[in-house]
Amino acid sequence: RFDHEYKTRRIFVFKQWVWPFQRTKQAGRASVAIVSGLPRSGTSMMMKMLQAGGLPVLVDHVRTADADNPQGYYEYELVKQLNKGNHAWLAQAQGKVVKVISALLPHLPGAYHYKVIFMQREMAEVLASQQKMLQRRGETDIGDDSVMAQMFEEHLTQVRRWLQNQPNIELLDVHYNQLVADPQPAVRLINAFFDQTLGEAQMLAAIDPALYRNRH
Repeated sequence: RFDHEYKTRRIFVFKQWVWPFQRTKQAGRASVAIVSGLPRSGTSMMMKMLQAGGLPVLVDHVRTADADNPQGYYEYELVKQLNKGNHAWLAQAQGKVVKVISALLPHLPGAYHYKVIFMQREMAEVLASQQKMLQRRGETDIGDDSVMAQMFEEHLTQVRRWLQNQPNIELLDVHYNQLVADPQPAVRLINAFFDQTLGEAQMLAAIDPALYRNRH
């Protein structure tokens, strides 16, 4: 269980969740693609790239584009109910890609095979991006970055350990900073991860370096 008593109005603080037991491997399960990572780690950009490359996305557009994500969030609201046991919607995600925040990954049911792209980004940039978002929304009590950084690093360590121990999950790490600076090698790896089924030129064209704004 991941638990903390740090009280802050940051909208991305993770309260707690129960880590599910390791699942046994089952043959013939349907495959679902997932983009995950910390909030503000480049998950929306990756969703846009995969869509451009030809992979259908599972989104509902309930959360619309804004100044923080001018090209959209690529979210599906029912994902937020994974920790409540609502995962019937995953039947619609077969053959598609859906965005799942890292805190909710351990609540994925074992009935599916998952191909997970996990976005990494410099922690200082993640925190700076969150700060900007909250300031835009009028939040004032946004907490101490050093405390948040430690909490997120511990969370990432737990999530990665869990991911690596799941027999029904294939994992590909993609570093946001490297992807923006030199996208072609990363795009090749992503295409190989999806068995060479994506359009690399279209994926490259979907990357907008102008959106790389909130840095150290």
